[in-house]
Amino acid sequence: MIDTRAQILKVAIVDDEELLGLAVDRILSKHRVQVPDVGVDVTYASTRFVSGEALLASVAAGAEFDLMLLDLKLPGMSGLDILTELNKQNQHILTIMITAYATFETAVQATKLGGYDFLAKPFTPEELRYAIRRATNQLIINREARRLAEEKRQVRFNFISVLSHELKAPINAIDGYLKILREDEPPDRQHMIDRSLIRLDGMRKLIFDLLDLTRIESGQKERHFRAVDLRASAKSAIELFADEASSRGITIDLRADEPAEMQADPEEIEIILNNLISNAVKYNKDGGEVTVSVAHVGAGARITVADTGVGLKPEESARLFNEFVRIKNDDTLKIMGSGLGLSTVRKIAHLYGGEATVMSKEGAGSTFTVTLRDGHEA
Repeated sequence: MIDTRAQILKVAIVDDEELLGLAVDRILSKHRVQVPDVGVDVTYASTRFVSGEALLASVAAGAEFDLMLLDLKLPGMSGLDILTELNKQNQHILTIMITAYATFETAVQATKLGGYDFLAKPFTPEELRYAIRRATNQLIINREARRLAEEKRQVRFNFISVLSHELKAPINAIDGYLKILREDEPPDRQHMIDRSLIRLDGMRKLIFDLLDLTRIESGQKERHFRAVDLRASAKSAIELFADEASSRGITIDLRADEPAEMQADPEEIEIILNNLISNAVKYNKDGGEVTVSVAHVGAGARITVADTGVGLKPEESARLFNEFVRIKNDDTLKIMGSGLGLSTVRKIAHLYGGEATVMSKEGAGSTFTVTLRDGHEA
């Protein structure tokens, strides 16, 4: 049996017909909807507005609404104008359009702007209750899905944190003992110990990558925004992989004519650059090239890392940013990796309202591009 929880949904009624607004307000004050699948009992608290400008002023002053009954034709701003403005402000209110003038084109436009349903004037109290019930079920079920997803992310983060803590000591102990044994072993056994040490490094990287990923997606990572010089960050990341690249004759070129500053968390920018440059070196051909480009673009930045490496097939590119995905073929078989780095890069990009993409051709290299909006704008 599911325990019932009470919720009050805040409803904005935006209509210049005062009598209609009063009638809708009265009906909603007595209306109750049960969502049995998730055990929620919903009641409503309404606020009436006679214009879109009044609604937007209320939202700008900090008012929050869960549902909105919005007249399409209003004095001043139209219902579509209001939806457009709310989208610009990243305000997402589940909206039922009220109109006697709807056309197919209007319906399509309103739906694109986030309109959930339509209620044609004149409507009966039962038609209103039905529309509200549908919208309420949609809203509550979506919220519950997000809540469960958030709980899942928290559980995963807690599990990985405990696991990494418990694994750290035995891994370090094994590493230490293997290094002691290696000193007195013949070359053939030293080779086996070296391979074991490499595997231990891979385990460490997997643990750190898992911690980075789960800390970011669970919201446990504290974010500290400041002005970050992407050119300087890229130089530091390139230096980190310079020896590995040099040992294989790979050149790394930085293209950044200006500092390319943006508001960002320095650690997140470091994670992006380290993952992209590491992969560009790791999956490159001996004697190949890596080109790192950073630029300030609009209200954010663009980071591009191109390589002359093994490249990818189209079907491989399509799933590359998923968790634990490692492309396995004759060219990559012996390359170590956790399959989490690019997934983490995309998650960070999404935190900044940006995206991570790849263009690649098998045997001809890959180009990874990350776009980021300014951290204070995202």
